[in-house]
Amino acid sequence: MRAVRDHVRVVVQGRGRRVRRAGLVGLLWVCAEVAVTVGVVVLLLVVHQVWWTNRQALAAAHERVGQLEREWIGLPPVLPPTPSTSSAPSPPSASSDPPAVVDPSHDPDPASPAPVAPKPRPRESAYGVLRIPRLGVVVPIAQGVDKRTVLDKGYAGHYAGTAQPGAQGNFALAGHRNTHGEPFRYINRLRAGDEVLVDVRGKRYTYVVGKVLAETTERDTGVIGPVPRSAVKPEYGYSAPGAYITLTTCTPEYTSKYRLVVWGTLKS
Repeated sequence: MRAVRDHVRVVVQGRGRRVRRAGLVGLLWVCAEVAVTVGVVVLLLVVHQVWWTNRQALAAAHERVGQLEREWIGLPPVLPPTPSTSSAPSPPSASSDPPAVVDPSHDPDPASPAPVAPKPRPRESAYGVLRIPRLGVVVPIAQGVDKRTVLDKGYAGHYAGTAQPGAQGNFALAGHRNTHGEPFRYINRLRAGDEVLVDVRGKRYTYVVGKVLAETTERDTGVIGPVPRSAVKPEYGYSAPGAYITLTTCTPEYTSKYRLVVWGTLKS
């Protein structure tokens, strides 16, 4: 009788181990599925951020360049096809934030009987085109350096308070190095003598690259001063007044820890 009880006890213990082992395997399987799912989601987010946003911003930026060029030569803009069913237009959104500077692309209507005050143009509205032939860059220029309304559109943003294109002082621009069109991704490849072209309403200003600052802090405001000179590395920059252009972007790639700066001077 005792032998029978011992035999039964052994059998029950064996089943318990198998149940525990099956439960552990099931738990590991669930964890593996969760890890794979999270990995796929992260991968899709990376693809969207690095690849898809580039395509969207680049296409929209090139379309805006085309619109500007058509405006400058007096051609009507190319409008998207209208839907077959008409609908009431949405009221325009009002902006209480006036532009930092007067829009240089505005001309009063010659048919008006009296001068008409120009309408404030939104800060994110493009007014010029930046071209860097060596890099194949062609992007709109807009006022301000706000990420959502300017830089994430693939535009070059004009720092508020800096000079206008072609004027004395420092015409300073910012642009993304990675994602959202990444117009300034390869400005580290620019060398002394390379040209940077700025078009505003059909007038072209040609700047010639003179100096490059490979790395400085994000708070080094001296690089966009009227006479650009690094406040962190004073050996980099200029000492005499002139007509300058400054291109700034983040560095190293895929980070925003430091700033990369390229300077040029207006070609006479």
